[in-house]
Amino acid sequence: MADVNVLVTFGLDRELVERIGEVDSRLRVSVLSPAQRRLFRGGRPVWRRSSEVAQAIEESEEDARRGLGEALAEAEVLLTLSTMPADLLSRAPRLKWIQLTSAGAGRLVDRELFRSGVVVTTAGGIHVTPIGEYVLGMMIMLAKGWPHLFRAQEKREWARLTPQELEGKTVGVVGLGNVGQEVARLAKLLGMRVLGVRRSGAPLESGEYLVDEMFGPLDLLHVLSQSDYVVLALPLTEETHHIMGELAFQAMKPSAYLINVSPGAIVDETALVRALKVGLIGGAGLDVFESEPLPPESELWRLYNVIISPHIAGETAHYNEGAVALFCDNLRRYLADEPLLNLIDPQRGY
Repeated sequence: MADVNVLVTFGLDRELVERIGEVDSRLRVSVLSPAQRRLFRGGRPVWRRSSEVAQAIEESEEDARRGLGEALAEAEVLLTLSTMPADLLSRAPRLKWIQLTSAGAGRLVDRELFRSGVVVTTAGGIHVTPIGEYVLGMMIMLAKGWPHLFRAQEKREWARLTPQELEGKTVGVVGLGNVGQEVARLAKLLGMRVLGVRRSGAPLESGEYLVDEMFGPLDLLHVLSQSDYVVLALPLTEETHHIMGELAFQAMKPSAYLINVSPGAIVDETALVRALKVGLIGGAGLDVFESEPLPPESELWRLYNVIISPHIAGETAHYNEGAVALFCDNLRRYLADEPLLNLIDPQRGY
């Protein structure tokens, strides 16, 4: 097998870059410079998880464009964030495989790239623990009235309330992938009743004990009507876009809470704001939004029954290490012509 050119399109510690190269002597690993990365993602800002590989010289925009073009022309494999140029296919004619650092590929659903012969894999699985803990923490904060307590503390008010218990409550987990199953596991440990919704509606192949009752998409409104907490943990597809809209919120209990760790477009935010303002639901814990960063003018910022976080549910200090470890495993499989982990099905969109 000839040399394989691997291109990393985001900042990565030198040690992790070297770890990729150590997988096989046939690998030629390169990392885009800061200027090239900005061009690659179209100027879209990203949050940096780690220090970046030092650059020897500063580049002019002309040099950065030339360097990016040369790197893409040679690339066979990309390790990348989900933000990519629309003309990637024409600029990277040798490209065969894209490894995303995200758990989902929602941003690629309507792209020619997603329907091409280029293989796409995700980093699904490395987010399970932090997202599971995030959802558990969000349920606890909502049950114990922390939105109210935070505001009372800011005003120096001794505002007592009666907290709720999670034990005995019902949680509807919409999406039973790795994250959804972890949420179900943690909920069962707290003595909660778990209702699951998955595309097939079939029982889990393993871990049946995690879910008390399993339903399909057509039963979503029933599950919503029975749930004290609704956790969204499903991929963004044409079918799931705005799946949580007016009808969904009308089906929920007025005391129920929505927690979303799925792509933001799963939820119709206009309908959500109305539901929160008129009392169709009790509140929400939101980590993702249709437009990110969440615009300052969004009404969600001002609602007393909402907890907002800036898309960090899956984050951890060791995120890049986990992503690179998964990538290295997949690289070995790729070089050995073995099935890749977390392969995206273009027909399903996940």
